[in-house]
Amino acid sequence: MHDFNLVYVTLFFLFSFAFSAGPIGVMNLGRLEANFLRSGRFFAHREGNVSLRIHNNSNATSWSVLLRHEAVSVALPKLKGESSATLHLPFTPQKRGAFIYEKSYMESKYPLSTVRLTRDVPSSYLGVAYPQPKGKSLQAFLNEEETFYGEEKEFDGLREYDGSQRLSRIHWASVAKGVMSVKVFTKETRTPNLVFTFETLQGEEEARLSQLCLWVLECERQRLPFSVQMPHKRLSFPKESIDEILERLAKH
Repeated sequence: MHDFNLVYVTLFFLFSFAFSAGPIGVMNLGRLEANFLRSGRFFAHREGNVSLRIHNNSNATSWSVLLRHEAVSVALPKLKGESSATLHLPFTPQKRGAFIYEKSYMESKYPLSTVRLTRDVPSSYLGVAYPQPKGKSLQAFLNEEETFYGEEKEFDGLREYDGSQRLSRIHWASVAKGVMSVKVFTKETRTPNLVFTFETLQGEEEARLSQLCLWVLECERQRLPFSVQMPHKRLSFPKESIDEILERLAKH
């Protein structure tokens, strides 16, 4: 077989193509640029997403690229020339406060998987992880703080008993049927302002911050005005935004 010219020609082209995989892969990966985008809210011990924009600066199409950070990877779709894609890398902060998300990179084994090429994402993402929202519900707090409401106006249905309501509100007919419910009444007025005081909450510091974070988010969802009394500082919504208040809790 070694006397056949066809064999030498075939081997020549095979080895040439194999060695050319490196430069082809460099061009495939080198035409891409990655930049971090403003991501959503992050909470301690809860998975969020860090967003990046990948842009192809050439007219050629990029193939088989992965975006990586530590053990996490996301595949980049086939990216045609002069186009962009947004990718989201899952990330779970291990504690509240400021964090730096760095050492992300792009990886490709295109075209023959004989060479593994990487390209670092040159920038890093600076973010803040808010306290983990956890604790007693806002409704349970309101049930204990009757002074925040006006007088009862009219019957508004039944709600499942969760242990926080007064016994006088129990709907005994439902108890006879095997389901414990409580009577709910509409109020003449809503609270003009809820006040959550850090010093009066039970538990350690982290538990208090988690409780405040939960109530802040529930007030945002229900569009309720509120204040958070922290040591030496009072935070009021809507004077301060929700994210400004959450950041204060994160950095306490």
